[in-house]
Amino acid sequence: MANTGAAELLATWEAGLAETPAGRALLLHGTARPDLDPAALPAVPLGEREGDLFALRRALFGERMQVRLDCQVCGSDMEFELDAGDLARSLTRPGQPLVRLTEDGWDVTFRLPAAADLATAARSADPRATLLARCLVSAVHDGTPHPADALPVPVQRRIAEAVESADPGADVTLNINCPDCDTASRADLDIASYLWSELDAWARDMLLDVHLLATAYGWSEPEILALSPLRRRYYLELCADV
Repeated sequence: MANTGAAELLATWEAGLAETPAGRALLLHGTARPDLDPAALPAVPLGEREGDLFALRRALFGERMQVRLDCQVCGSDMEFELDAGDLARSLTRPGQPLVRLTEDGWDVTFRLPAAADLATAARSADPRATLLARCLVSAVHDGTPHPADALPVPVQRRIAEAVESADPGADVTLNINCPDCDTASRADLDIASYLWSELDAWARDMLLDVHLLATAYGWSEPEILALSPLRRRYYLELCADV
């Protein structure tokens, strides 16, 4: 079960303020999956991580997600709603972390990319080659093992296709028709960034609530955070009436 207590969420937010987007995504994933060893989180396949984050978003802020997107043709500002629950359920968790394929005499085994792989690849001069080298388990041609850089381009394409098929949730892409020009716009939905923005706004509002209640009643932060959201709101309303 996700860590959704106010104190735990504030601790996650505070730790994430000094982090990169990748570091914040890891913190959010740890909040979503406290059952996992923190050292194992970077190795979780991307589609599984995205599903965990959509489930966390639903638990924290509800089903409805407001998304804004500029039309790539006419520039119109499009606003629409998504259902976090539907997205979480639609992201099929990969059945096996290892995938095997045969192509043109090659017998290839590779694992599904995880966050740690993308982070390392992004820092390299050739991200695609680095990602392939990290995720390749074995590549055998006519009985002889070969390194990743020996794989021909058609086999590399088949690996990319197999990864997409085995872990479709790793890349959540939206296709939205513009109401003004009826042109379809494509955009990636980065749930980690979306959820962090919401958590940041929630945390700042929560700290303001703590300040107001501490000033009015002299309570400590832990005492205020231990209140249920309903009771906290009621006390804030009483403060406003004074």
